[in-house]
Amino acid sequence: MARKVVNRKELRAQADAAEAREKAGGKKEKPAKEKAAKETVAKEPKKAAAKKPTRKKVAKEARLKAYWGVFNPAMKRLVLFEYADKKAAEKKAADLTASSRAQHFIQLVKEAIAE
Repeated sequence: MARKVVNRKELRAQADAAEAREKAGGKKEKPAKEKAAKETVAKEPKKAAAKKPTRKKVAKEARLKAYWGVFNPAMKRLVLFEYADKKAAEKKAADLTASSRAQHFIQLVKEAIAE
């Protein structure tokens, strides 16, 4: 669909003529379309204010405690040691590795503290 070509020079000439009339007459006349549009806008009832969104409560983060876990190759935790007892955990992993063909290892485990 073709658009109508806007002639900027004609529009500028109309704007200059309107300014000249305004200065000479002292009052600017508005087109009938603008007056009708303002009247319809003024008659519409005001909309109710939008409800402000409420903030969601942030879930409190659970406190975690660190342990050393001894695991088998299938990632099954066999024994759990306190964080300070790393040497005991390493010894247990070495004993389990020596007693079986599977390689056992230790890994840091963090669990939530029940308060």
